[in-house]
Amino acid sequence: MSSADFLLRNVLTADQVRVDIEVVAGTISRIGGELTSPFPVVEGNQNLVLPGLVDLHTHLREPGKESSETVLSGSQAAVKGGYLALSAMANTSPVADTAGVVEQVARLGRDAGLCDVFPIGAVTVGLKGESLAELAAMAHSAAKVRIFSDDGNCVSDPLLMRRALEYVKSFGGVIAQHAQEPKLTSGAQMNEGVVSSRLGLKGWPAVAEESIIARDILMAQYVGSRLHICHLTTKGGVELVRWAKSQGMAVTAEVTPHHLLLTDELANSFDPVYKVNPPLRTQADVSALRAGLADGTIDIVATDHAPHPSEEKDCEWSAAAFGMVGLETALSVVVETMIDTGLMEWEKLVDRMSLAPAAIGGYEDHGAIAVGRPANFVVVNPKERWTVDRRTLQSKSSNTPFDGRSLPAKVVHAFYRGVQVLNDGQLTGSKYE
Repeated sequence: MSSADFLLRNVLTADQVRVDIEVVAGTISRIGGELTSPFPVVEGNQNLVLPGLVDLHTHLREPGKESSETVLSGSQAAVKGGYLALSAMANTSPVADTAGVVEQVARLGRDAGLCDVFPIGAVTVGLKGESLAELAAMAHSAAKVRIFSDDGNCVSDPLLMRRALEYVKSFGGVIAQHAQEPKLTSGAQMNEGVVSSRLGLKGWPAVAEESIIARDILMAQYVGSRLHICHLTTKGGVELVRWAKSQGMAVTAEVTPHHLLLTDELANSFDPVYKVNPPLRTQADVSALRAGLADGTIDIVATDHAPHPSEEKDCEWSAAAFGMVGLETALSVVVETMIDTGLMEWEKLVDRMSLAPAAIGGYEDHGAIAVGRPANFVVVNPKERWTVDRRTLQSKSSNTPFDGRSLPAKVVHAFYRGVQVLNDGQLTGSKYE
């Protein structure tokens, strides 16, 4: 790996200011124009320099499901996509519902050494929705968990959800809800609508998501606690979050890249790569999600990176697992849907994909490029296009819906705490090749 002392020369900030950045001992020491430095030079070639991306919603699968992903392989995929901080969801085996498991995940992240890995703790024991997990023990463990989620399952019991919101309030935590009323989605295979009716697949109605969002924003307001809505997908959900924010409620929300681009029409192919939870919705929903992300109703982009082995996706639709990988393509998809369409400028992308998620998670070393802060940043060529090839993904799984698609914006370099972990698009060091 490259030295942690270097000068990154001739890069453009998100607001198009040309700068050089000097890094000493892994910390940004100077930012300015035409700097001179005794340290090795990395040429930026007038590409963009951005704070490392931060993902609040990643499935790393380890421990227990290493055939799909490991913390190391997920970290490799993250760096290739420009992410330097990951939030590892709790649906591992064993479930991350104790201090011991979250500390194990954090340790695996440190051992990988490519990016920061922040464990998310389960809300309920075993993700079963019956009793609260060891929230305080995880919060006060060495992993210092602040986000709790049963993602993959909804905390559908209103009393249990209330207790969870009350509990995390005492240490500044946040509940990240997978909004899905289970009684309205039992056996559901895709979005409920014209396409599901035509294909004869059981539908997943928008109201199943929206009813939980409505309940929980009112609950969070009542107890005075923080609520985060995972993977928002519907036009109605956007309006509910917009209303909640207009009332001053402490609610935040995320959208995935694939829900910004893909629609339920793709189910016509019966290709299970398009089977995801929550499901792909309609074009009207996609348009509402883009508008909500642009105006700040939706706070962040989160990947919901969900790797699966080939046997769980290369089968008939009804038997296939839900989920898509997304760490390596997220930035490019957001550029295509939000920057290239004129809905957002690069400054807003930085906010939605780095600054805001770091603030929600309390990740103090991420989200900004400034003197005195750890050198966690990436260099991106916004003009270079690349073609997604499932065979060359860093993830152990290849269930990408974008295979063969040409996308804009290529991550060129990545620096994690001053160490170059990506050089000219390639992971550095023999350990990661």
